[in-house]
Amino acid sequence: MVVDNIDDVIKNQLDKTLNETNLSSLGNLYRGKVRDNYIKDDIRIIIATDRLSAFDRVITTIPFKGQMLNQVSSFWFDKTKNIVKNHIIDIPDPNVAVVHQCDLIPVEMIIRAYITGTAWRNYLKNIPTSGIKLPKRLQKNQKLDDLMITPSTKAESGHDIYLSKSEIIKRKYVEKDIYEEMEDTAIKLFRFGQKYCEHNGLILVDTKYEFGLKDNELYVIDEIHTQDSSRFWMLESYEDNFKNGEDPEILDKEIFRGWLMKTYPEIFPDISPDQDIPPISSDIKIELAKRYMRSYAKITGFEFKAEVANVEERIIKNLQKYNYF
Repeated sequence: MVVDNIDDVIKNQLDKTLNETNLSSLGNLYRGKVRDNYIKDDIRIIIATDRLSAFDRVITTIPFKGQMLNQVSSFWFDKTKNIVKNHIIDIPDPNVAVVHQCDLIPVEMIIRAYITGTAWRNYLKNIPTSGIKLPKRLQKNQKLDDLMITPSTKAESGHDIYLSKSEIIKRKYVEKDIYEEMEDTAIKLFRFGQKYCEHNGLILVDTKYEFGLKDNELYVIDEIHTQDSSRFWMLESYEDNFKNGEDPEILDKEIFRGWLMKTYPEIFPDISPDQDIPPISSDIKIELAKRYMRSYAKITGFEFKAEVANVEERIIKNLQKYNYF
């Protein structure tokens, strides 16, 4: 179904979002927060659903989100393949990535160029993030003098735990030489992303990277520089807004986090793993989908083509077409 007005397109897709898949013939299913993973031998088929997570909980679904994330991620994987190997083998459908099966390193490398989000909330409480204590008198959204690396453990459920480099190595989450390779690679990826985004009028504020090992080589896996794993601000709005004590124009899911904390302050950001999810309005879903579309266009240089459709049916047809069933 083709609809002219983008708000109407998103509204018509609200009841057609991809919440989950159950395609057992693809392999053993592992369901992550936003991706369904099917594992068979040394191949993994990742289906990016429309699920949206915030504060380490799956909250709702957003129209076209999975497609946008998969396409943005594959865009960046291609752009950065000369920096580090990645797990991509094939993209048979806009929501699907066929990848190498890697041994997951249970540490997320989080790189921050500005103080905002979790690091800012910790700063206000005088709590170090990954053992890093920042100088006094910083302002929200201020650019840091140098990149801040705040690794965390990857939790199966609940909140991830920020740990210092020394603590991660001491607890043997990863060997020292591999950790240092991850750190060096993450900085190179982030520097590349910063320059690319700046050229397109965006600020890459912060991001997370996940890594795995295959044949003793480091691979970047999962996703890279997406609206879920990163914060993006409009470059032109940053300086004036910062001087005026206002937030910059946000093109990622941070507006959704803000909406949750404002609408349900008694629940967020400290929602527990077993707490019920409150109702989510259609208006914020539509607004977030539009923000994702804008950042998609700013990052890739191409307008996102949104079409009302049954996503799962299309995925099945494409996987059959390319003989993955």
